[in-house]
Amino acid sequence: MQHEHHDLIHEFPEYREKIHNLKMTNDHFKKLFDDYHKLDKEVYRVENDIEPRSDDAMEDLKKRRLALKDELFQILRHSEP
Repeated sequence: MQHEHHDLIHEFPEYREKIHNLKMTNDHFKKLFDDYHKLDKEVYRVENDIEPRSDDAMEDLKKRRLALKDELFQILRHSEP
């Protein structure tokens, strides 16, 4: 079964413009955004058996990705329009 990427634009389509603006103006958001996408690509590679890992390692990757996603979402919700 082919797994998909969980990029932020698809996760939060209603924040598309804010995501773009914050990436351009907020260094902290940009770093978190880049870290999130790096982890998402890693999870994708593991889920699709491109880069095998143990179940524990996979669980850790997913938890880290979720924590970043939560932090990014909080920034999006509380940033100016």
